[in-house]
Amino acid sequence: METSSSVAGTVTAAELAAALTVDLERILGLYRSLAEPGGLSLTAAATLASIERFGPQRLTALAAREGVTQPAMTQLISRLEDAGQVRRASDPDDGRVVLVTITDEGRATLAHRRDSRATRLAVILAQLSPDHLAALDAARPALDALAGVPRDDDPTRSTAH
Repeated sequence: METSSSVAGTVTAAELAAALTVDLERILGLYRSLAEPGGLSLTAAATLASIERFGPQRLTALAAREGVTQPAMTQLISRLEDAGQVRRASDPDDGRVVLVTITDEGRATLAHRRDSRATRLAVILAQLSPDHLAALDAARPALDALAGVPRDDDPTRSTAH
């Protein structure tokens, strides 16, 4: 597989996107493999993390953000609620609206999941050269910036600045 080893600034956004698409597919496969058996699904974990990161949210916003249908998200939230990971509450600004919030148990579940994956990932990272470790560390701010870029196709994106 060809990697993006071009000199900084000489690769186009389209070329980098093509290379990153392949690389991210491989990284996501690795990330999935780090999960403990019988744990949360990737969608359930992403939903909990979204609520943790952005605060209480409507079901419709959660479904849009996670790329699932509203009925599927309703089922997922019901399962998470039954497990004590989230709770539903009326929106204080509009009592007709239900907001989903994360519970302390949900936060603890996410923390355990992250710790477990970090421990497993550390074993893999220890097999890399110091140069590769330094490159991965140096890439973290760019990866964070990439993850935070507002997208026009994100229906949950706020239009207020």
